[in-house]
Amino acid sequence: MYIARTMSVHSSMNFNQNFDEHSRWRSRFSSELHRLTEWLRQHDLLDAAVAEQVEFLQQRVKGDKVMVAFVAEFSRGKSELINALFFAGYGRRIMPASAGRTTMCPTELGYDPELPACLRLLPIATRLQSRSLSEWRDRSEEWETVHLNVADAQGLADSMAKVAEVIRVKPEEAEQLGFWQAEGGVDKSMLGEDGCLEIPKWRHALINIAHPILKQGLVILDTPGLNAIGAEPELTLSLLPQAHSIVFILGADTGVTQSDLRIWREHLNASGSNPGGRLVVLNKIDTLWDELSTSGQVAQQIQRQRENSAAILGVEPARVLAVSAQKGLVAKIQRDAPLLDASQLPKLEQVLVDGIIGQRRQLLMGAVGAGVAKLVKRAEKIIQSRNRDLTEQLQELEGLRGKNTSVIKHMRMRIEQEQHEFEQSGGRIQAVRTIHLKMLTRLYDALGHAQVGNEVASLTSRLKEPGLKLGVRKTYAQTFEGLRALLTQAGQIAQEINLMLSSSFNQLNAEFGMSLQMTPPPDLMHFSQLLNDIEKDHVQYLSVGYALKLAKPEFSDRLGRALLARLREVFELAASELEGWNKSAATQLDGQLRDRRRNFSRRMEAVTRIQEAAGGLDERMQEITELMNQNNQYQVQLSAHAQNLLLPVVADPLTEQPNAVLA
Repeated sequence: MYIARTMSVHSSMNFNQNFDEHSRWRSRFSSELHRLTEWLRQHDLLDAAVAEQVEFLQQRVKGDKVMVAFVAEFSRGKSELINALFFAGYGRRIMPASAGRTTMCPTELGYDPELPACLRLLPIATRLQSRSLSEWRDRSEEWETVHLNVADAQGLADSMAKVAEVIRVKPEEAEQLGFWQAEGGVDKSMLGEDGCLEIPKWRHALINIAHPILKQGLVILDTPGLNAIGAEPELTLSLLPQAHSIVFILGADTGVTQSDLRIWREHLNASGSNPGGRLVVLNKIDTLWDELSTSGQVAQQIQRQRENSAAILGVEPARVLAVSAQKGLVAKIQRDAPLLDASQLPKLEQVLVDGIIGQRRQLLMGAVGAGVAKLVKRAEKIIQSRNRDLTEQLQELEGLRGKNTSVIKHMRMRIEQEQHEFEQSGGRIQAVRTIHLKMLTRLYDALGHAQVGNEVASLTSRLKEPGLKLGVRKTYAQTFEGLRALLTQAGQIAQEINLMLSSSFNQLNAEFGMSLQMTPPPDLMHFSQLLNDIEKDHVQYLSVGYALKLAKPEFSDRLGRALLARLREVFELAASELEGWNKSAATQLDGQLRDRRRNFSRRMEAVTRIQEAAGGLDERMQEITELMNQNNQYQVQLSAHAQNLLLPVVADPLTEQPNAVLA
C-alpha cells in the first residue's frame, strides 16, 4: 500500500483533496448512470441509440485522464519538482533527482488497475526499427518489466533509478539513434578514453503504481532535455499535445537560456492550440537566498527574473511562478510550515489545481451534460412516439362507439390493409438501406488509413530521399492541403447522406405517421483545425536548424512514422463521430419500425376483443389511457434520473459557482 504521512500544512494537500473530490463525483455519476440504465432496460427504453449514448457516458467518465507534462532542459530540477508535488508522502525522493542528468528517457506515470505495479522500459535500440511509439505500446514482450513493491519506499526509489540508466556507444551509433544536434556534431570532449559516449539506455518508460492521485486519473509525463525531445518526434506530435497542462521549468539563477528558448519555441510553441495550458516555473529560488541581502532584495531579484522570463517567452507574468522544489520537498517531509511557505510550492499547487483540475472538470462536465441531454432526448422521443401511437388507437376506438358489427369488421379490414401496405414498404426501406450502406462505404474510405497513407506518401517519399531535403516544406504544405480536402470530401458525403435519409424519413412519416427526424451531420471543421495545429506546431522539423538531422534516414523515418500515426488518430476520431451519427439514424428507424409493427398488433388485438365481447371497447380504451398515463410517469421519472446525474455538476466545488456549461 502507499506509504502516507499526514501533512500538517493544509495547502500542500490541494492536489490530493481536489482529485479525491473529482473521483467521488465520477464514482457517484457512474452509480447514477447504472441505475438509469437498469430503469431504461426495465421499461424497454434502452434501444441501440440510447445504449450507445450510455456507453459513451460510461467510457467518458471512467476513462477520463488528466495529463500533466513536465518539460525542461537538463539540471533544472524537474524530477525534484515531481517528487515535491506528488511523492512527498513517501518521506523521501522517489524519482531520481541528483546533480547532472537524471531522467534520461521520457517517463509516464499512471495507473491501470488491470496491470500489476511495474516499471516497463523500452530499449533505445527500437529507434532503429520501423515502428512508432504507439505501436511499441502494444508489443509488451519487447519491454523490460520491473515489478514494484510500492510499500517499500527505498526499493521503489531504487527501481525508479533505472530510468536514468545509460549505455556507452560509439559516436556513429549515437548519431544513428538521433542523439546529436545537427548543427553541433560530436563534441570530442564528451568522448571517454574508450572513444565512446553515454546515451540513454531506454527509449521510453511506463510506470504503473496505485498512488492515490494516479488512481484518480492523473498521468504525469516527465520529459528529458532538448537532445532527447528533438530525437523523438512522437513526443511533440502526440504525447505533448495530449497533455492538458505543460509545466516548463527554468533555473531561477539562469533564467531563460538559449537551449531553454529553443525547447519553448520549437516544441512547446505557446502560440499553439492550448496556450493557456502552459505554465512556466522558475525553480531553485533557494540559490538566490542570500544572507547578505534582505528578504525584500531577494524578492525583487526573483520578481525581475519572473518578468524577464515572461517577456522572453511571450507569456503573461502571472503564468511564471518561482519555487524551490528541493526546499518544498524537505519542508513537506519535515513538516516545516515556514520553510514550505518560503519555497512557494503551495502557490504552484494552487495554480495547478485551478488550472488543471478546475478546467478539466469543466470540460468533462460539459461533455457529460451534453451526453445526458442527448440520452434523455432520445428516450423521450421513444416515449412520445409510443404515446402518439396510443393516441391514434384511442381515437380509432372512440370512433367505434355505438357502431354495428359490420363497421367493426370494416375497421379490421382497414387495419389489415394498412399493415399489408406497411410490410410492402419493406422493399423500399431495404433499398434506402442499400444506398445508405454504399454512401457510408465512400464516407469511411475517405477517412480510412489507406487514403491518409496515400496523402502522406509523397511527403514520406521525400523524407526518405538521401541528403538534404530541399523543397520538402512545399510537399509538407501540399500534404496537409490534401488531408483537409479529404475532410471536406467526407463532409460533403455526410451531407448527401443527410439529404437522402431526410427525404426517406419524411416520406415514411407522411405515409405511416412516424416521427423520424434526421439530426445534422457532425461539423468536421474542428478536425480541420486539428490538422492546422499539427501542421503549424511541427513545421520546425523542416526548418534550416533541422536540415542536417533531417538528412539522416533514421530521424526522417521516425518523423514520418510519428506524423502518420498522429494524422491517423485525427481521422479515426472524425470517422468515429460520423459513425455515431449514422448509427443514431439507423437505430431510430429500426426502433420506429419495430414500434409500428407492435402498434398494428395491438390494434388488431383490440378489434378482435371488441368483436368477441361487448365490453371489450371500454376495457381496451381504459388500458390505453393507463398506458398513456404510465408513459407520462416514465417521462417524469426520466427527468428525475437526469437531474440526479447532473445535480453534482451544477456547482463547481472549486469555485462554488454554477457551471456555465450546464447552466
